[in-house]
Formats: sequence, structure tokens, C-alpha cells
Amino acid sequence: MSIKRKGSAEWSGGIKDGRGLISTESGALASYPYGFASRFEGQRGTNPEELIAAAHAGCFTMALSLILGEAGLTAVKMETSAVVALDKVDEGYAISSVHLKLNATIPGADDAKFQELAAKAKAGCPVSKLLKAEVTLEATLNA
Repeated sequence: MSIKRKGSAEWSGGIKDGRGLISTESGALASYPYGFASRFEGQRGTNPEELIAAAHAGCFTMALSLILGEAGLTAVKMETSAVVALDKVDEGYAISSVHLKLNATIPGADDAKFQELAAKAKAGCPVSKLLKAEVTLEATLNA
């Protein structure tokens, strides 16, 4: 069984002067603005990289919660941040790395077990596996 989630984007104009809107099926983002300035110049709005960072932090933390439960442990609190690096390569850009930073309070866990379980969650999180995923495209050009 495949669980499918949807996101969408609209774009009008050129790369630098254009404007886009990003939406999620859940409505968490509804026509939220993004563009060149928010992606490359630090202006207000979102960008794909920060959305990937938030998704990765959320996915990893949920995966770790599951793995902790399987080990008989429950976190009081886990805070994860993710930093996605977008670097200029050749004549374009590429995401070169993601750094996850976790701060957790887990009664009964020692550091060795915590490190083992966190590494397992990092490897097993679906977003961590993203670059190994199949990418398909359905493109429609409207007149």
C-alpha cells in the first residue's frame, strides 16, 4: 500500500523577477510565497530547501520515537533542527548535505544506546532515503 501526499507550486515570470506560490494538500501551506529572493537573497517567503529541512527534522524525530519505543524507551522531549546546504556546482546548484542536530531527554537511555538508536533513525527515516527515490514527471503545457 502506498501513502500519497501532495504538494503543489505555481510560478509566473522569469527566474529573478518571477513569483511563486507553494501549497500543501493539508493546507499547512496555502499559496505561500516563494521566489528567487527568498531562496537566494534571504528575503521573506519560503524556499524548497527550508521545506526539505523541516520535513527531514520531522521525519527523523518521528522515526527515532518509533525506534525508542521498540527499545522500551520514551522521550520526554526531542528537538531536532536540520540544515540543508545548497551549493553552487558547475553551472547550477545542488543540495550537498543535510546536518541534523538533535537534543533529547530520554529517561533510562545511556549515551551509547542513544547514539546507536539515533543513527538507526537517521538511516531509516524516509526523508533520509529521499535521494534514492524514484522521480517521475507528468508535465502539461497549457496554451
